[in-house]
Amino acid sequence: MLIEKNKVVTFHYRMSEPGHDVIDDSRKGNPVVYLHGYQGMLQGLENAMAGKQAGDQLSVTLTPEQAYGMRQEGSQQRISLKHVINDSKKKVTYKPGSVVQLNTEHGARPAIVIKAGLKTLDIDTNHPLAGKTLTFEVEIVGVRAATVEEIAHRHVHGDGGHHH
Repeated sequence: MLIEKNKVVTFHYRMSEPGHDVIDDSRKGNPVVYLHGYQGMLQGLENAMAGKQAGDQLSVTLTPEQAYGMRQEGSQQRISLKHVINDSKKKVTYKPGSVVQLNTEHGARPAIVIKAGLKTLDIDTNHPLAGKTLTFEVEIVGVRAATVEEIAHRHVHGDGGHHH
């Protein structure tokens, strides 16, 4: 089955900057699963996977514009710690350079800590990979038809059905 709109795609990837060490490798955990054609994936990566099938492997290099965008100057701000997602409920010590997840009106969003205070963080809201050219080594693990419900909701549902 070929990857096209309304197909659920499962894949592993290894991501790096050209000429540098691996930044992330999905083989250390679970593969990525997404619904093709609904902007649930980096557009450049989704475009490169179109027409592929299970078992195919490909290498894709994305410019910053095709990946996480260019860095935007002036994207630093001070926020209250109450906006940081902390699922452990334990006190966390934040250090400059660490990535945190923020609770925003548009869902969770990553940010980089610039400076940590007692009740606030100075953060950079650029995506941590903004401004970087990225290479993805991709292995397509599976392709299946999406369910009617997945298409209606524009995303994949977990094993056994609806999970949100």
